[in-house]
Amino acid sequence: MGTELNRRKFMTAAASIAGVAAMAPLLSACGGSSSQNTVANTESGLKAALPGYVPSTVIRPDFPSVAGGPDAMTDPGFLTYPARQIATVAGVPGKGGSYTAVTPLWGTVPPAGNSFYQAMNKALGVNFSMKPADGNNYATIIPTMTAASKLPDWIQLPTWWNPNFNVGELTGTRFADLTPHLSGNNIKKYPNLAAIPTGAWRAGAWGNKIYGIPSFSTGFAIAGTTFFRRDILGAKGITADQVRSADDLMNLGKELTDAKRGVWAFDDLWTYLFPFWGVPTKWKIDNGKLVHKYEMPEFLAALDWHYRLATAGYLHPDAIAGDNANGTTRFYAGKVLIAGGGTGAWNLADYQSGIAANQNYRRGSFKVFAADGRSTPRVFMGSSTSIMSYLNGNLKSSQIDELLRVANYLAAPYGSAEYTLVNFGVEGVHYTMVDGVPTATDEGKKDVQAQTFPFLAAPPSVISNPGGDVVTKDYTAWQAANVKTLYKPVFWSMNVSMPQSLATADAAQAVEDTIKDCYHGKKKVADVQAAISAWKSSGGDRLAKWMTDNVLQKYGTGQ
Repeated sequence: MGTELNRRKFMTAAASIAGVAAMAPLLSACGGSSSQNTVANTESGLKAALPGYVPSTVIRPDFPSVAGGPDAMTDPGFLTYPARQIATVAGVPGKGGSYTAVTPLWGTVPPAGNSFYQAMNKALGVNFSMKPADGNNYATIIPTMTAASKLPDWIQLPTWWNPNFNVGELTGTRFADLTPHLSGNNIKKYPNLAAIPTGAWRAGAWGNKIYGIPSFSTGFAIAGTTFFRRDILGAKGITADQVRSADDLMNLGKELTDAKRGVWAFDDLWTYLFPFWGVPTKWKIDNGKLVHKYEMPEFLAALDWHYRLATAGYLHPDAIAGDNANGTTRFYAGKVLIAGGGTGAWNLADYQSGIAANQNYRRGSFKVFAADGRSTPRVFMGSSTSIMSYLNGNLKSSQIDELLRVANYLAAPYGSAEYTLVNFGVEGVHYTMVDGVPTATDEGKKDVQAQTFPFLAAPPSVISNPGGDVVTKDYTAWQAANVKTLYKPVFWSMNVSMPQSLATADAAQAVEDTIKDCYHGKKKVADVQAAISAWKSSGGDRLAKWMTDNVLQKYGTGQ
């Protein structure tokens, strides 16, 4: 399904650009000294501000969402694109207003005023001037725009660039406070927005007020998973259920690696596997004290395991050399049988590419397990979305209401009449139905981009791979089997604004570089410990104190 697949490719690329957004709390660097005010959310403060959640029942999925813990749920699954596109919005949402909108675009910018833009303006009842900007330079384009006081009426800011954009400050000075329009039952005026899970709204909340409008939200937000070639391992009698500990995985590495035949068990796993040692995204509370993951014995134990994996010869040499670009090719070719990656890789395009290389190709994933094989398996959740848009604070209340009605249209559920127009354009002009799937025409390929209107507002994510039923069945089943292992880490979606100097310490780039060399077998755990000691003295200890004094003691943990 052309446009949907393009979005998945974008989201996969976006995760790479973001350094895996799920791995860190949402931050915004405020610059200046640590005496500057902190912008953060509290659990109690958000209760009055957060929109009510009213799931949509307009279109029934083949695999309904399964609930896990608080704010955790699986994505619903669809085996086919709905044959009947039901309208969810009565009439035209807009009243003729004229607005500008800026979104990032990783692709060819469509011509201004094209037939798709015209069709959207007619359906929305507004005159939108869409101005997609180069995604590769977006992190520098927006600050320049902000400094010149030339922000558009509606702008999309990926949350992984919150520090670059200084979003925490913009929410108090440049962006519209949507709380009066969306809090509690107020959101019922916009039923499609009300169907966006509460966790996603938290990602756009600053100082206990709602500013952002989420897109592509999910209740199953994790950094990624450990994939394996289900077809190849299955032929050897190996199933996912047989791997219940880190020792099991190491033993599997020995069994599967055959360097003489050019086959290695593993590509990089670290980013997606270290949580299995009980290591948090960044912080934990130990006897009331805030502790960074770098200071946890479990963190060093995870590093030691990955170091031994690399030095045992089970990790592909190209992975050790840092060649991640060709990791997927190695996986398809069966040169690597187990590889970490974002869950966005589990889609129809992957399946089609895989079977082109091997007709038996089938992607699988190990379940979440505890490294010691005894503890309760747990994996931390990331933010429920990393795609967030904001309205200009200079807009009048009536204009905000008009744009929220437009957002409600854009957030119509998967397979609805509105969703089909927003994502595929006009039937017969921008797409035709081929085997029940909206398929882009030449004009559609040129004008309809998934990274325009859906970046302003979009419905919750679904799992849908028409023509690849096995993918949808496997992925939905895996989510359902693991959803109860998800937990909220400390400071989950609290949107912390910190001084720039501490944001640098928070990134800890020198430590992260040493960690990478360690899990590639080039440096030892002792080298990482030395890098951590240097980090602590150069800013890490100040970071912990600042987070304790300015966030933990004032706002709590976000739980």
